[in-house]
Amino acid sequence: MSQQPNVVSDLAADGDEVDRLVSGLDAARWQTPTPAPGWTVAHQIAHLAATFRLAALAAAKPEQFQQVVASLSPNFDANVKAAMAEFVAEPPEVLLQRWRTERAGVERALAALPGDQMVPWLVRPLPAAVLAAAGMMELFAHGQDIADGLGVQRTHTDRIGHLVGFAVRTWDFGYLARGLQTPDVEFRFEITAPSGATWTFGPEHAEQRITGPAVDFCLLVTRRRHHADLGIKATGKDAEAWLEIAQAYRGPAGEGRKPGQFATR
Repeated sequence: MSQQPNVVSDLAADGDEVDRLVSGLDAARWQTPTPAPGWTVAHQIAHLAATFRLAALAAAKPEQFQQVVASLSPNFDANVKAAMAEFVAEPPEVLLQRWRTERAGVERALAALPGDQMVPWLVRPLPAAVLAAAGMMELFAHGQDIADGLGVQRTHTDRIGHLVGFAVRTWDFGYLARGLQTPDVEFRFEITAPSGATWTFGPEHAEQRITGPAVDFCLLVTRRRHHADLGIKATGKDAEAWLEIAQAYRGPAGEGRKPGQFATR
């Protein structure tokens, strides 16, 4: 995938797209429920603001970040709720401005670092470029929730390749999140970009294979669609089992989405 200067600018471009989803909403529309149980559009933006503030701290002030992480509760969901509480309490116009401020902060902090510089993060240290890709994963996932809540159809560009690469890098997170043993196999990923290009990862002749469109792959690994409703194909028993648990984030898997839930959208 692209090198660090592009991934940071692509992070900014994806942030602009999510911004456009919400910037014209009136106060009532900010309270629109999204597919995430109990989360409105405002909750989604509040979560993104809190996550980006934390990422900016990790990139710019790693020692302070470590202190914050050391103070977190073992309860992941409680940490998420606490982090976004101050943001979700704001009126929409203030929340929107604060979200824009946190976005700008993480973009500046990551752009100031070499792409391969390690940055502390919640699960394990990541290169700055990979942390930017993780930010794109957050924007994709929570932007999809917002779009689904508002009934908006999204379009994507080859910028999504950063998320594809991140998901391949974290292919084992679904096992780790469930306390399962990661199988001692190598996967081959052959993913078709929005432009029609093919992105490949893993041994060419691997028996376990995942193929399909990039947007569907990202919907799968962010658990925003059930694999039965996507054009992702698995070859091999481990690959087939992976479709059930795939996720590109380390926290609890959550409920995910049901088969056919968005068939009429």
